[in-house]
Amino acid sequence: MSVHRPGSDRPVRPRALALLVTALLAALSLTLPLTSAHAATTPSRGSAYMGMGVPAHDGRHGSPTSGDATQTEGVDVSAYQGNVAWSTLWSSGVRWAYTKATEGTYYTNPYFAQQYNGSYNVGMIRGAYHFATPDTTSGATQASYFVGHGGGWSKDGKTLPGALDIEWNPYGAECYGKSASQMVSWIADFISTYKSLTSRYPVIYTASSWWSDCTGNYGGFAANNPLWIARYASDPGTLPAGWSYYTMWQYTSSGPTVGDHDKFNGALDRVQALANG
Repeated sequence: MSVHRPGSDRPVRPRALALLVTALLAALSLTLPLTSAHAATTPSRGSAYMGMGVPAHDGRHGSPTSGDATQTEGVDVSAYQGNVAWSTLWSSGVRWAYTKATEGTYYTNPYFAQQYNGSYNVGMIRGAYHFATPDTTSGATQASYFVGHGGGWSKDGKTLPGALDIEWNPYGAECYGKSASQMVSWIADFISTYKSLTSRYPVIYTASSWWSDCTGNYGGFAANNPLWIARYASDPGTLPAGWSYYTMWQYTSSGPTVGDHDKFNGALDRVQALANG
């Protein structure tokens, strides 16, 4: 004969049940492998593109205020965009474009020919850019790789000087493990090598907050290197030290046809002047 214990047939209280379920789930999670979502938090090498880190640091949606001085619309593209509808962009008023050519010394854009030549063929003034990875090889080595894989320059009136894309590290530490002085030296190494190979100073693409964090807001490149500022907002904001104006401004990653849209700080004849050196 069983003995009845007072309270043994009481229902489990909701709060106690919730705690029990939580404990069981926590214990279960310790035995499960990481899901693919967790494993994919760090992108694969070569997948970086211009402005990749901007939304997390310098705005998400850009729309320049009306009344700005005359500016010329441009776009920048990478393998992320695939084959680009250049005639559509031309019809919408885009007159210049930059295409990602290289990253580090281990990657070339598989869509480079369609993008670089396609923009040229519809009448745009075009250029190429290099996504810098200062933690992998020297600035000189990467500049040489860039020039050897599409980043050169010719005085044909339709080719812009190459651009150095130097921004947040998508694969690790923000400043690629370098001190401010080491970063400045790396950039100077890239610039001097690019200049010696092409006769042109490269454009520097960056964001003010990254530049401040990782170069100590160094102002020594402003005299020779055109500034391409990244900020997704209604204005470009405070510029890095040394530059009193920007040459180009990437203002959004959600534009029509191609997401990354830019403004050249001047009319089309100023874009042509930069192309001609």
